Parts: sequence; C-alpha cells; structure tokens
Amino acid sequence: MKLMYDYDLSAHNTFRMKVRCACYIEYENVEELAGLDFDSLPRPVRHIGEGSNLLFTKDFPGTILHSAIRHIKYVDMGLDEVPVIAGGGVRWDNLVAELCSHSLWGAENLSLIPGEVGAAAVQNIGAYGVEFKDIVSGVSCFDLQERRRCKFTVAECGYGYRESMFKEAAGRYVVTSVLLRVSRKARPRLEYKGLSGVDASSPQSVRDAVIAIRRGKLPDPEDTGSAGSFFKNPVISAIDLAWISDSVPGVTVPHFILPGGMVKVPAAWLIDQCGLKGEKAGGAAVYEKQPLVIVNASGDAAPDDVLELERRIVATVHERFGVTLSPEVEHL
Repeated sequence: MKLMYDYDLSAHNTFRMKVRCACYIEYENVEELAGLDFDSLPRPVRHIGEGSNLLFTKDFPGTILHSAIRHIKYVDMGLDEVPVIAGGGVRWDNLVAELCSHSLWGAENLSLIPGEVGAAAVQNIGAYGVEFKDIVSGVSCFDLQERRRCKFTVAECGYGYRESMFKEAAGRYVVTSVLLRVSRKARPRLEYKGLSGVDASSPQSVRDAVIAIRRGKLPDPEDTGSAGSFFKNPVISAIDLAWISDSVPGVTVPHFILPGGMVKVPAAWLIDQCGLKGEKAGGAAVYEKQPLVIVNASGDAAPDDVLELERRIVATVHERFGVTLSPEVEHL
C-alpha cells in the first residue's frame, strides 16, 4: 500500500491541473482497502481512477483513494461467450487491447478511451454505438458507507447515457472489479457513422480503425492535457430539433433518433456552429480539431480557466440554440 500526505495530484489527472490533496492512498487488493481506518482519514474521502474524466477545481482537502488492482482473469468454459474478470485499476485500453489480441469481440469499439476499468463502470463509457453496459454482467464494489463488499448485476447498476447508480450515489461505492462477457463469435458493431465499411475481419481490425479515427480528432494526452469529451451530447425533442434546423437554413443538423422519439444531437456540432473552436480563457482553449474537448493549451492552465471557458460555451450555445449543455467531466 502507498500512503502519502500533502500529495501532488498533477500526475493523477489528465487535465494536468496543479493541485494537491491532504492524503493519497493506493491499495493493491480489497483486503487493504477494507482494512483502512477510514475514521482517521482526512475528509472527504473520494476514489479516482486515472483522472481522465475529472476536473479538480481546487486543492482537495481530504483523502484520494486509487486502485492498483490490475488483474485480468479469463473463465474459459469452451463456449462462444467468455467471462472476463478485470480489476478496477486496470487501464481500460490495455484491457481492450488484450481482449482483441485474443480475438474476443465486444470491447473493440471502446478502444483508446482513457481511464481505468473502475471508472468505465461508473461513467458507463461509450463510443461508436457501444457502451460499457453492453458488455458487463456484474460489478463488484466496496461500500465506503457501510464498510463492506457488495456486488451488483448490470440491471442494478442503473446504466443510462453516461449515467449509473454509482454516479447517483457519488463517492459511496468503489469498483474493485467487473465481470465482462465477450465473445469468440464475430459481432462487429459498425452501424455508427465513421465505421461503415471498415475492415471487420477481426476485433483487432475494428480496434485499429477506431484508434485511427480517435487519433485524428482528439489530442494525445501525452502531449496536451484534457479530459476528453467535456460535454454530454444533449437529448432533445423532435420539436426542438426542428427549431434548430430552422435556425440554420441549408444545413443538415446531425442527430441520432433514440427509442421513444427523443433525439441526440452532437454537442460538438452545436459548439462548432457557435464559432467557438479555438476559443480561449487563460491557459485553457477549445480544441481546434474537436470542439467537444477543452484542453490545457498552455500547459499551466488553472482550474478557473477551464471553468470560465465552460461557462462561456454553455451560455453561448444556450443563447444560440436554446439548448443547455451539461458537462460529462466530473468536477471535484
């Protein structure tokens, strides 16, 4: 176990915010986590993954927990469906890479999404027509409130678009491992725009296509600090879609029709239509190649720079289209 006080969190958030916490604890198994004297720890206590979907708005006054549970176990019963158990501290893309190397289908569309397995379960990550909920069977957790282990079925997790029961009960549950169900049988999901016509001869070929697309429009976290997609794609009514269409004559509004008749519109398109690509606030900027991303352009942007840019984007989009964007990135 690693325990540090007055700890620098710069390497634990992909925005690279220069913030600190009162106490940092990294544990290697559930027993170490369960054995902590929580009553003696600086409050509040929060668990983070790689910090890839997180904005620290200031120094954190309490304790940050981080998982180093990094096992990947296969339950091979000779069937098409292969159960896989992955620890909460496994890097998500490392897991996807390994599954593809074993020719196992299911996670390939979720390639190159930053973060760890535990955060994937909390955020219900998604890309190119696939969400985490589509391949998970169960989630094992440690309940920080009741100080006990617990398990949840996928139905109990309450998954929705970038939502889950874990987000609703923010800070209560630590995801220690997940049970995924992947398949030996070819199950490519290519209906999402951008993947049509790609080589689907193997999970790896689909993974390669997804990686190429993502690298073409998203900043490399090794070079530029960001938290990936900053805003959720708003879900609106068909009437609202018609109103937006009328406001941009001659332009087709990209959208995705959801069950029940609601419509999902790309937040990136709305931001782009407002002319906000490259918009800056202090050291933060809207990424030139993908307006859904806010970057630490200067390398030393302050949390207030990002918050100011967020406020400006939300206000501008609302004034132009009447749509209120919501951040996908957690603010802490």
